[in-house]
Amino acid sequence: MNKFANTLASMVLLPATWMLLPTVGAASVPDAPASQPAPAAWSADAALKEKWGVEITSLRRTANGRMLDFRYKVLDADKAAALFVRKTKPNLIHQASGKVLGVPNAGKVGPLRNSDAPKEGRIYWMFFGNAGDLVKAGDKVTVAIGDFRAEDLVVE
Repeated sequence: MNKFANTLASMVLLPATWMLLPTVGAASVPDAPASQPAPAAWSADAALKEKWGVEITSLRRTANGRMLDFRYKVLDADKAAALFVRKTKPNLIHQASGKVLGVPNAGKVGPLRNSDAPKEGRIYWMFFGNAGDLVKAGDKVTVAIGDFRAEDLVVE
């Protein structure tokens, strides 16, 4: 193949490769940007840190608004283990409408979330579908994973 064809092929294949990397045993997205401090409202939530051993780091729209990227840092792996149970289905609740959004289950890849054993100090992720562009930047949402609830999160 010529140089142009190789470049074009790499541009087409990179997004698919990026989506596969996190699900093949990696605990976090390999090329994720450096962690930024969480907004004050999230950092101040000592209850999540104490009870669940996690700190919310971000909640952003991605994939042209069709998905929401939820990231959290594990501070205590034992306390956070409940968030990684494969049978427990995570939900994101749009507070204004009450609609519940789930984690997409991509055919060969599986659910777009981490479910390997958590490790302290790592940032983990999960994607929620946002069909119809329901959730906008600035909206408040709740993330629920079994008994875990992170309420009043503001979407960036």
